[in-house]
Amino acid sequence: MKKEVLIIAGEDSGDLHGSSLIAEIKKISPQINFCGIGGDRMKSNGMDLIYHINKMSFLGFVEVVKHIPFIKKVQKDLLKIVEEKKIKTAVLIDYPGFNLNFAKKLQANGVNIIYYISPQIWAWGSGRIEKIKKLVKKMIVVFPFEEKIYKEHGVDAEFVGNPLIERMNHYNFLSKEDLYKKFSLDNAKEILLLLAGSRKQEIVKIFPETIKAAISVAKNFNLQVVVACASNINEKEIQDLSEEKNYKVIKGFTYDLMKHSKVGIVKSGTSTIEAALLELPMVIVYRTSWLTYTIGKQLINLKNIGMPNIIAGETVVPELIQNDVNQKEIENKLTEILSDGSKLNSIKEKLSRIKNILGSKNASSNAAKIICDEINEH
Repeated sequence: MKKEVLIIAGEDSGDLHGSSLIAEIKKISPQINFCGIGGDRMKSNGMDLIYHINKMSFLGFVEVVKHIPFIKKVQKDLLKIVEEKKIKTAVLIDYPGFNLNFAKKLQANGVNIIYYISPQIWAWGSGRIEKIKKLVKKMIVVFPFEEKIYKEHGVDAEFVGNPLIERMNHYNFLSKEDLYKKFSLDNAKEILLLLAGSRKQEIVKIFPETIKAAISVAKNFNLQVVVACASNINEKEIQDLSEEKNYKVIKGFTYDLMKHSKVGIVKSGTSTIEAALLELPMVIVYRTSWLTYTIGKQLINLKNIGMPNIIAGETVVPELIQNDVNQKEIENKLTEILSDGSKLNSIKEKLSRIKNILGSKNASSNAAKIICDEINEH
């Protein structure tokens, strides 16, 4: 008998993890159908898209407030489908601003909630954990320290491994020679890689200063600048943000670029973990609207914002936030890394430990088994 399940992933990384998850669930229980919010990858694995992630990529308190009428419409449409299809289980993937708010409405409609890839509870404190405890039936986590925190608060949580490790283990990397040849890169120069994010409003705030710094540093250290473009972003949208032209934009080969680059400037988020797993020395940057940052600063209690530093338990790579995301500061941090060979090697060595911390479990198949068990209970 066919079972309908609601699944919600609101951004590019969620689409990536969601597509692997759906594929693994279909192997176990082909009769399960998925509908909800996702991207092209989830759709290609058989999900019925109600809303595409491209419509959902607002970020921060200010941006969310602007979109409240749209958010309410999305929630209303999804709840209508829940009712029509008699959906009893929802799988929420990361995207806490939307998902935790919507979880209340789902629960009120008798839907059991499974959460895959936890909100950053270590940053928000115990208040958010108590909220999750009331709403979420099963929390599936991808960092080992999260399982411990949740269990201490009485939440049913299980660590399944990290999907990024699994993805890299199955990724067919280009050799450095093939990468350079494919994109006509200069064989005499190493790559300074820039990743400015996968949301338009992030890129607008981060790209103009980071590209100026990248080009300046590249000139001083005989490097070439490559901008890795997210799959959902148009290359021209990036190029229009700067008068600088001395760089190349490459779409779709981010892992190959991370593996074969000398150093990176990386927007805080999933990409920093991917870069860390590929041992790319980097400067982590993050910038949002002034109001979003001011409110967030009051709520979040963290020494570091970069996931590699949080996982490692120390500041392995430098972080620049808000007004510090400027050409001079970025140049200074990159220059510190590139001027000292022993510092560069020390960063690479410390980043290599992160893979050991995250382990080698197959996250998607482990999560799929747990989810299938939960779905089949209802």
